[in-house]
Amino acid sequence: MSLYAVKNDKGEYLNGVAGEKPLFGGLDKYCVLNGKDAGWWACRGYGKVVELVEKSAPVVVSEAEAEMLKWAKKKDAPAWIISTNSADADEDRLMRAYVNGWEVEKPKQYGVWVPHVKGKMYYKDGRGSDDLDIASADFLNDKNQRFTLAEIEHYELTDCERMEVTDDGE
Repeated sequence: MSLYAVKNDKGEYLNGVAGEKPLFGGLDKYCVLNGKDAGWWACRGYGKVVELVEKSAPVVVSEAEAEMLKWAKKKDAPAWIISTNSADADEDRLMRAYVNGWEVEKPKQYGVWVPHVKGKMYYKDGRGSDDLDIASADFLNDKNQRFTLAEIEHYELTDCERMEVTDDGE
């Protein structure tokens, strides 16, 4: 079902009625009308009917895709840039991201178990060094005990058992 509003020549929206006189205001206050009622007000010369469209959710993209989309926004032929820099299967999704907006995918995070030590996980030093410490597994809410896949490779922990950690620590 479509919803409508009535917009006058000043760009103000119908937001109420005082007696028989319509009241207009900014975009933050407007009456949502069905097509028949919106048409009634428009036919009486109070403005034109505009359809209210719900904003689309942003499309989730990788960091590399986000960089390409930013680049495309700055150029004259964004469709060509997206088409030539994406796989056919991703082109539609990236075009929707270009039009509707995007958000960068958050990398998955993992807790990494210390091999041969029961109940202990690796912990990033957190004091600006590139060192690792060992901590009890009950500290998984601490961001220093979470590793992205890139960090797991950096610290050469690819052979260690790991578990995915969500934002709520589980």
